[in-house]
Amino acid sequence: MNILFLCHRIPYPPNKGDKIRSYNEIIFLSQKHKIYLGTTLDEKSDKNYTPELEKYCEEVFAVHFKRRWRLSKSLLSNKPFSVSNFYDTRLQRYVDRVLKNYKIDIIFCFCSSMAEYVYQSPAFKNDDISKIKMVMDYVDLDSDKWRQYSEYTKFPKNIIYRIEQKRLLEYEKKINEIFNHSVFVSEREVNVFKRWYPEAKNIKVIQNGVDSEFFSSDPGTFTSMEEADDSSFKLIFTGVMDYFANEDGVKWFCRDILKKIKSDIPNVEFYIVGNRPTKRVQKLSKVDGVFVTGYVEDIRPYYVKADVCVIPLRIARGLQNKVLEAMSMGKAVVATSNASEGIICKNNSDIIIANDAESFAREVIDLLRNENKRKDIGNSAYQNIRTNYKWETNLATFEELFGKYTE
Repeated sequence: MNILFLCHRIPYPPNKGDKIRSYNEIIFLSQKHKIYLGTTLDEKSDKNYTPELEKYCEEVFAVHFKRRWRLSKSLLSNKPFSVSNFYDTRLQRYVDRVLKNYKIDIIFCFCSSMAEYVYQSPAFKNDDISKIKMVMDYVDLDSDKWRQYSEYTKFPKNIIYRIEQKRLLEYEKKINEIFNHSVFVSEREVNVFKRWYPEAKNIKVIQNGVDSEFFSSDPGTFTSMEEADDSSFKLIFTGVMDYFANEDGVKWFCRDILKKIKSDIPNVEFYIVGNRPTKRVQKLSKVDGVFVTGYVEDIRPYYVKADVCVIPLRIARGLQNKVLEAMSMGKAVVATSNASEGIICKNNSDIIIANDAESFAREVIDLLRNENKRKDIGNSAYQNIRTNYKWETNLATFEELFGKYTE
């Protein structure tokens, strides 16, 4: 089959949650189908990544544009800011051309904002795509993300976020009404959507996977972190560090949790590992024992050196790849319920869950003092990943969706 795959951000390199999922979807779908990829670029230099995607796609059309004025314009309309943020007329022309010139069997949208390219196409307006199956991979319920943001920000941002939450939810409902299938990454997302929209239909959960051969503690697969001081206990947090939820999480950890840990175990180091740290994140390096690495070529040496991986996210949606990666590396993880919900895991068996500063610090201290417990939880996590999080197995559900039309 021919698939028009529309993705809000170029799905390469697979170094953050949405790109990890979209990239693996393209690899999987390209095994049996021809893919025509339309996507946007955050930076002009991201154009350099298109050759990697051309290995799997018949065509790759990627466009870069400045988004700020689009957001200002959307304030005067009823459209979600997210839709305006990712809409460009050049990409629309590409979508129109593909739908006109090729026999497209599947329109696959990754992220709700990409539905606009379908709605604005002449093929949709003229009802010429009635025989094309349309699949939306929402991944997360983005409207609920904006709701959470509004609760952790002050005026005027909290007002803007509330407006976006309301607008985007109505847009997400419209997608569910029109598209043949709606896909989410976890049952949590589905439950929230159905709570807000009981009429939701044709919903499927398709979980992420983990490349367990890559995220392996086998020292023969990468260079170790030789410069690290082995006399100290090491805690690690990974993620793109200009993402609000990650920034909020590490600030909370450094302000309210780390000092409680260090009062019991002084020789603790906390590594914040990830690209594009904001100024607020960079300032955390002034805290005793905190290291902000910025971009690293290979994250695995940091996982290997970590005694405990901490995921102190107060705001979280979907399924946290950072948790899956740490588990795949056989590491003991302490995470909030928000960070772990949606993942197949059992508290005190293959993960430790803690939601307030006191209990989070207490659980980390307990693990640092008990090496056998760290190893037991890490081993259980390792087995969990290999049982439940294989990309090939989980993504095979898409073939089931493609194989039948919904009446």
